[in-house]
This record gives sequence, structure tokens and C-alpha cells, in this order.
Amino acid sequence: MEASRLDITLERGGTVSALLQAPTACTACLVLAHGAGAGMTHSFLTAIADGLCTRGIATLRYQFPYMEKGTRRPDPPAVAQVTVRAAVDEANRRLANVPLFAGGKSFGGRMTSQAQAVAALPNVRGLIFLGFPLHAANKPSVERARHLDDVAIPMLFVQGSRDPLAEASLIGQVVDHLGPRATMLMLPDADHSFHVPARSGRSDGDIREQLLDAIRAFLGDAGAA
Repeated sequence: MEASRLDITLERGGTVSALLQAPTACTACLVLAHGAGAGMTHSFLTAIADGLCTRGIATLRYQFPYMEKGTRRPDPPAVAQVTVRAAVDEANRRLANVPLFAGGKSFGGRMTSQAQAVAALPNVRGLIFLGFPLHAANKPSVERARHLDDVAIPMLFVQGSRDPLAEASLIGQVVDHLGPRATMLMLPDADHSFHVPARSGRSDGDIREQLLDAIRAFLGDAGAA
């Protein structure tokens, strides 16, 4: 199903563009934010939206203001969080009574969780992180996960074992610390972009299908799909 283009009005003024892809009789909607270096039309996010659509799940992809302006420097957290909240509000308006989830790739997922930690996103039942950026490359730390203690809804972490922005043992500690609120799918040999080397015997497409099935299962556990 083709995605519909729309504009989202921000509370502080201005608009950002978005793509709504909703199958008939969708069972849930994921408000999906992009990573720091690529916008909502990146091939990875497009493939995720297409794959979820075939599974009966809608997506609302959207741009952060800096990406809309064509600049490389990500927005400050406060600006990003306002954008997350506006996208969730738009999904609530357009898909009323459809179970709602939020999250995103890397930076987008972390900005979503920060917004949720500050004040609950309306009607959002769970968060989904596609490569949570736990720390800078070669600088192991769990500081970026501290705010997750203030997130009371279920969380799904989909991580690659070769992700330089989330050392496997550290992200495992974070998920264990969060207890029953958090679950994780660790994808062997995958990096931060969910690429796998040829020697792994699997393709990027194989990894993506496993990722999509994990999302669908998470939504099912939350009673949405």
C-alpha cells in the first residue's frame, strides 16, 4: 500500500512532513522516527514500513525539524521531543481507536523514550527501539539509558550483536535492570544498521524479517495484534 504524505504542525510553530501507511483494518500503528543521519524515506525505514503493512500494522513516519531543513546537526532533545509528541498526536487523530506504539531507529528511538519519560505519550502502549544508541562508538556507558527508569510501559529492544553504539553486554544489563517492562531481540552478527557479513550465512533481508516478526510478536503481547 502506498504511503500518504501529510504535514504535522508543531506546538512551537512550523511543520514537518510525514508518511502514513495504513492497511485496511490495521491492528496497530507504530509512530516511527528516523535515525540521526537519514530521514524517513531511508531504504531501511521504508522496508520496515512495507513489512509491517503486510502484517496488518500501520506506520506513521515523520521528519525531525533539522532533517526537514536539510541540515546535519540533530535537533536539541527538547525540540525532538516536541516533534515526537506532535507525531503521536497526529496518529491519534488519524487512527482513532487503533492501538498505538512509538519508537524508531537509533536517535529517533531514544528521543521517543525521552519524551515518554518526561510525560506519557497519549495512548501509546509500548516503545520499540531499532538499535538503541546506548553510547558513542568506543565509549561504553549506560548513562543514556538512565531515563528509561521513568518509562512505565513495555519496551522492545532490537539490537545487533556487532553494534558499536550498544555493546552487547551493556545493553543486556540495561534490559535486565528494567525487568519485565523490557524485552530484547539480539541479532547475531548484525551491526547498528542491521547489516550482516556474508560469512554469517544470512542476508540483510533475513535479519529484517526476523526484526519484523519480533515487532509483531511484541504488539501481540501488548494485546494489539
